[in-house]
Amino acid sequence: MPAAHDRVKACLLDVYDTILASHFPGRLAALAGLADVPADRFRAEWLSLAHERDTGVLAMPAAFARALVACGRDPDPGLVQRLVDADAELILTHTEVCPDTVPFLETARREGIRVALVSNCADNTRPMLAAKGLLDLADAVVLSCEAGIAKPDPEIYLAALQELAAQPADAVMLDDQPRFCAGAQAAGVRAIQVVRPGIASQPADPRFRSVPSLRDALPLML
Repeated sequence: MPAAHDRVKACLLDVYDTILASHFPGRLAALAGLADVPADRFRAEWLSLAHERDTGVLAMPAAFARALVACGRDPDPGLVQRLVDADAELILTHTEVCPDTVPFLETARREGIRVALVSNCADNTRPMLAAKGLLDLADAVVLSCEAGIAKPDPEIYLAALQELAAQPADAVMLDDQPRFCAGAQAAGVRAIQVVRPGIASQPADPRFRSVPSLRDALPLML
């Protein structure tokens, strides 16, 4: 862990619920309506496939086909494609960039802090990040579905640090999930939990320094 006076040289930055607010339940409900299956059943099946999507085992078309079968629907290729297309639109309309995200990224760049976005996500996330204009503001993007490993596995943090040419002792991880903060610490990276009012799905964990916004995290890095 770096000393309190040491400047951070690299920042690993989570995506969902840290730099983006995602309206996940509404998105899944819309997809369930399109598939004509019960929303609760579809949500349960979709969540059960999360690890396989997040590690790249299942691409979105295959994941939708599996969910349809589990919900008793024929995985008709036409329906599967409509779900993929609808999801690509819904992830845009149901995801908002937090107001402090762009200022944080711009300040980090100005201060010489290299930033890697590190997310557990499926293959629909990179196009969404591009559409939101965030890819060009980061020095690296390490997505679990592309890396084949997911947080809290220490290897994904180390892979991100390698992309930034940084050492764990010189880095900090900003994440809303305590278990992902713990994974960063296991990799030797100091972790700060971002607990956004109205967004946070997890309460502040006493093991980590917590902040309510990226704006409040900056003074801890400079």
